[in-house]
Amino acid sequence: MSRVSRLLIGLTVSLLIVTAYPGWIAFQVWEQSRDDELPPGGADAIVVLGAAQYDGVPSPVFRARLDQGAYLYKEGFSARVIVTGGKRPGDRFTEAESGERYLEGQGIPSAAVLSETEGGTTWESLQGIAAMAEERGIDSLLLVSDPLHSERIKRMASDLGFEDIYASPASYERLGRTRRTKLRELMHEIGSILVFEFLGR
Repeated sequence: MSRVSRLLIGLTVSLLIVTAYPGWIAFQVWEQSRDDELPPGGADAIVVLGAAQYDGVPSPVFRARLDQGAYLYKEGFSARVIVTGGKRPGDRFTEAESGERYLEGQGIPSAAVLSETEGGTTWESLQGIAAMAEERGIDSLLLVSDPLHSERIKRMASDLGFEDIYASPASYERLGRTRRTKLRELMHEIGSILVFEFLGR
């Protein structure tokens, strides 16, 4: 076999690997997005990942996540709900604070709601949850976010040392997602997972 032939074969194999791995991630993200994992024995905490808020009022996306968290709490899947998210410059409220107020308005006792108020990204919020978990003896998590976000947050939680991790996402109907929006989100999640795996953040 000539040197040129070996080079072409090598390039072809490399190209297949480069394209196949993101495809495999896409499959995992899509499959996880279709799972609503409700642990029979419940979890130590329901974690609702933050999203935009407007002067203390959760955005429609955040509200959909909070509604799912409230449902899981009322169905007895955990005795506590943790809401996450910091604030942007100029904001009066953190995402977590607006989420906490919303949940209390849905009849969740204030004593059952905890807040992680420093995270500016998903990774930072989950790092805050990990620190909180160590202090409070939280070992298992029931994560709530958008469906296509579920795979990434489960990977991140696992990387932070959690072993019993479940995801129960907000519904597409409540989130108001279109097919085009889902495709954009899928591509974003593939890229974000690749960055997380190779850069660790």
